[in-house]
Amino acid sequence: MKQLRTELDEAAFVPLVRELMTDGYRLAYLRDETQVVCVAGFKISQNLFYGRHLYVEDLSTLETERSKDYGKRMMARLRDLAIADGCNAFHLDSGVQRHRAHKFYLNQNLSIVSYHFAERLA
Repeated sequence: MKQLRTELDEAAFVPLVRELMTDGYRLAYLRDETQVVCVAGFKISQNLFYGRHLYVEDLSTLETERSKDYGKRMMARLRDLAIADGCNAFHLDSGVQRHRAHKFYLNQNLSIVSYHFAERLA
């Protein structure tokens, strides 16, 4: 997760994740023989637009382990979780600068369906 969320302080990571979990945030990960190689933070929720859906908030594969199908396996696992939980949709946002990630998501049958607008308040 540190490769994706470089601004996170390691000491604050676990307490922050525990706080997020009180609002439904969950973590899934894949390991090889020695280390965690892919991690996803996600939430299953409901809204007027998607109905029940799984939203991937964070998805990262170790840079040294990319192109080894870990991301593909994680996406399949998350889709299976969404289907098992009765979700109508599976979605995520990705920073506009993450071109390799976008290519991966398009290859995973995801479509670009909207723009996301944001304003930092602090």
